[in-house]
Amino acid sequence: MTWLDLPPDSPFGTANLPYGVFSRGDDSPRVGVRVGDEVLDLSVVLDDPVFAEPALNLFMAEGRARWNSVRARIVELLTAEEHRAVVSPALHPLAEVRMRLPFLVGDYVDFYANEHHASNVGRIFRPEAEPLTPNWRHLPIGYHGRSGTVVVSGTPVVRPRGQRKPSGDAVPVFGPTRRLDIEAEVGFVIGTGSRLGEPVSTGEFADHVFGVCLVNDWSARDIQAWETVPLGPFLGKSFATSISPWVVPLEALEHARIEAPPRDPEPLPYLADTEKWGLDLALEVRINGHVVSRPPFSAMYWTPAQMLAHLTVNGASTRTGDLYASGTVSGPERGQRGCLLELSWGGKETITLPGGMSRTFLEDGDEVTITATAPGPGGTRIGFGEVTGRVRPALGRRSGRA
Repeated sequence: MTWLDLPPDSPFGTANLPYGVFSRGDDSPRVGVRVGDEVLDLSVVLDDPVFAEPALNLFMAEGRARWNSVRARIVELLTAEEHRAVVSPALHPLAEVRMRLPFLVGDYVDFYANEHHASNVGRIFRPEAEPLTPNWRHLPIGYHGRSGTVVVSGTPVVRPRGQRKPSGDAVPVFGPTRRLDIEAEVGFVIGTGSRLGEPVSTGEFADHVFGVCLVNDWSARDIQAWETVPLGPFLGKSFATSISPWVVPLEALEHARIEAPPRDPEPLPYLADTEKWGLDLALEVRINGHVVSRPPFSAMYWTPAQMLAHLTVNGASTRTGDLYASGTVSGPERGQRGCLLELSWGGKETITLPGGMSRTFLEDGDEVTITATAPGPGGTRIGFGEVTGRVRPALGRRSGRA
């Protein structure tokens, strides 16, 4: 119970308490937690300089025991009537604050960990071959992205330009992408890093990962298709990756933990997910306010604990603020596909929107919003907020063949 006037079905009750960074007017950005439709200023109620910082990094670096003790103290402040007089003035309506990038991003890694998505992509591009590559069920495939273009929800996304090779043309052309896409993903934020040469086991996942956010990994499919032979994604991915302003702590997701789907073949021992870190998250994707997909994170083949174990098994180090994402979340049904490449089946099928509009890929002015919830205690739901971005026209002078 809480002395706050919260509806019983609020996805941002005291069982959640996601962290973010906010500012009011000309005030400096600082750390807060969301409760209901308000933000609690932790720099005031906890009187600790780490919460007066413009990013979560210093707090995240303090480790799991500290994360748990701070969370317990916040719950106490919001549930014990004796604290109301001190806490109330530090609560600010969401409508009166500006949300910032919640943490300084170190490295960014994006995985390809959903079997439905990987199989659909394989069928689209290799219809006569096996949809999955031979290594896919043996390891979580991923690539290193560009951390400098990770932006907070609400940041406009400028349509990227680059080389693309139209079907039937002998040489590539240069210009704005004609196949701008989204990818509905879930991100995991490293709190305490690991040293070079020391892998992180699946059982150590919760000691290193501070929390979870929503990710939209914007993709230029035509640029990506031309450049990814023989290496991986580059300019088709690096122009923007949007994340939600709220980081939900792992402790808030205890009721969302599930077993991952059956694996065949059995993963190698270092990928054994003994702690059962599958997560039952329900995502929703909207284009211009219209729901186009509801991807289930429960369908992920590889868990976030396995992703982190594979990321570090070669001795690669991690740092506070590193972000790794799941890759596109998709389910077995058409209405559960987490990107337009799948929903339009490579541009061959249209997606119907209200008002007689249709899409295969995004047009200038389109706004994409991804939300998610997870099971909480007593039948409640845990909210993640949203990650939103609107497409702006390409900038700059044209160069090369149009």
